[in-house]
Amino acid sequence: MLCIENTDLTDLRAAFAAGTVTATALTETYLARIAAYDVGGPQLNSVREINPDALAIAAKIDAGKRKRPLEGMPILLKDNIATGDKQHTTAGSLALADARAKRDATVTKLLREAGAVILGKANLTEFANILAVGMPSGYSSLGGQVRNPYAPAVDAKGVPIVMTGGSSAGSGVSVAAGLAAAAIGTETSGSLLSPANQNGLVTVKPTVGLISRAGIIPIAASQDTAGPMTRTVRDAALLLNVLAVADPADPATAKLKRPKDYTAGLSKDGLRGLRIGVPSDPSDPGNDVYYNGLTGQGRAVMARAIQALQDGGAEIVRANIPTEGWIGGPGTDMAVLNRNPESPLLNQVARLSIVFVYELKHDMNAYLRDWANGTKIKTFEDIIAFNNAHPAQALRFGQDIFLAASATKGDLSESEYKSARRNDLLASRKKGLDVYMDTHRLDAVLFPGNAGAGIAAKAGYPSVLVPAGMVSGVGKTATPDYPLGATFAGRAWSEAKLLRIAYAFEQLTLARRMPPGLGCIAP
Repeated sequence: MLCIENTDLTDLRAAFAAGTVTATALTETYLARIAAYDVGGPQLNSVREINPDALAIAAKIDAGKRKRPLEGMPILLKDNIATGDKQHTTAGSLALADARAKRDATVTKLLREAGAVILGKANLTEFANILAVGMPSGYSSLGGQVRNPYAPAVDAKGVPIVMTGGSSAGSGVSVAAGLAAAAIGTETSGSLLSPANQNGLVTVKPTVGLISRAGIIPIAASQDTAGPMTRTVRDAALLLNVLAVADPADPATAKLKRPKDYTAGLSKDGLRGLRIGVPSDPSDPGNDVYYNGLTGQGRAVMARAIQALQDGGAEIVRANIPTEGWIGGPGTDMAVLNRNPESPLLNQVARLSIVFVYELKHDMNAYLRDWANGTKIKTFEDIIAFNNAHPAQALRFGQDIFLAASATKGDLSESEYKSARRNDLLASRKKGLDVYMDTHRLDAVLFPGNAGAGIAAKAGYPSVLVPAGMVSGVGKTATPDYPLGATFAGRAWSEAKLLRIAYAFEQLTLARRMPPGLGCIAP
C-alpha cells in the first residue's frame, strides 16, 4: 500500500530517485485514488479525462530512468491546455467535446521533457468562466460540477455550498485531495488564486510572460497565464524552474526575467528586513476594500498571518491602495444583460471587463484556427451556434458573455477596447501597485485570500498564495472547516522574492490541512 495522498512533490522525487517508488506505482496509486474519491466516495469530479497512455508513459520512464527534474511525477493539466495525444482539449465545453490539439502546448511539452507523466485533464469552470454571468465555479457542460473536498455538500440545484474556487477548480481540488503529485492551472483574473484559496494549496500566478501561453485556450492575452498548483511552496518553485522558459510562439516571454533556480532563495529566515504592505487602513474605511469584507473568522486568520510575518522579522505597513476604486470602474467595464435563468440577478445588468469581452473573440478564433483538431467547430461563432442548437445540455446558465463578445469586430481595433486597456494599466500598475509600493518602499503586498487578484492580474504582476488557516460557514449556513489563504503580490518578475516570503510564512505557520476522509487506499 502506497500512502501518497499528502506527500509533496519534493518527497516523491526523492523517493523515486532512491528507488523506493516507481513511476508506475505512483501512477497506479493516483488512478486508484481518482476512482475511489473523484468518481466514487464524495464524487469530487475534479478529473475530466484520464490520459489513456499514462501507465504506458510511466512504464517507459521506469525502463529508462533518467535524472530529470520531474522524472516519473504524475501531473494533471487543466482542460484548456493542449495535448497533442489521445486526450481531448475542450475547456469543458460540449461544443468542443470531440476536439483534440494539433500538438502539445508549450507548457505540456516542457513537462514531458522534464519527465512528468501527464496523468489527465482536470475539470474547470467552462471556458475558464467567460461563457455566462453567474456560472458556479467548477461547473462545465461537459464535465459537470466539481466539489470542494473539505465540504463536498451541494444545494438542491447541485451547486456546492462551499465553492471550489475557479476556474482552475479541478486542478485545485485534485491536488488538495491527493489525486496527483501536482497540477497546472491557468488564470486571467483569480482562476489560480481562487481555487488555491478554497482548497488549501500553494499557487503562483506569474508575471504575464513568465510562462508561455502557446496552446492554451484563451480568454484575454493581455492577462492570461498558466501556473502551478501544489501542496508546498518548494514544489511550486520546482515547477516554475521547468515552466519559466522563453518561447518564440508567445511574444510576451521575450522579456522574461528569472533566476537560475527558484528554490535557491527559500529560507526560514526569508522575512527578515522586508517591508510588507497591508492594504487596510481603518481610518480610511471608504478605501479599505480588501479586508473589510472578511468574516470574524477570516479576520482572525489574517491577524495571525500578520503576526507571523512580524515574528519572522518583516515590517508591516498599513495603508490603503489609492486607486482601488478605479479597478473595474468607468471606462474599463461594460454592461451585459444577465439572462442566466438560475441567477438571483436575472434580467439585471452585470458589469464585465471590456478587455476580456473584446479580446475573447479575437483570441479564441486564433486558438481554433491554429491549435484545434478533430472538431467541426472552427470559429467563435460556431461555438455560439452549437450551444444555441443544444440549449438543454449547453446553456444551463446561458452564454451572455459570449454573445457580448460576438458583437465586437474581433480584431481589437475598437477605440473602446484600447481605452479600457490603457485605463486598466493606469489604475492597476502605474498609479496602483507601482505608486503604492514605491511610496511605502514595499517588497510585497499582503491580501486576504484571493481578494487582490484583480489588481495584480490587470497589471500583469505576480502573486503567490499560501494556506493561512481555516474558516467555516457560508452566510448563515453552517459548514465544515475549509481553507483561507494569504496572497503575496509584487512587481513584474518578482516571483523569486514572493516565493521567499511565502516559504518563510509557510514554515512559520504550517497552516495547510489535508481534507478529511480521503486517506490512504490500496491501488
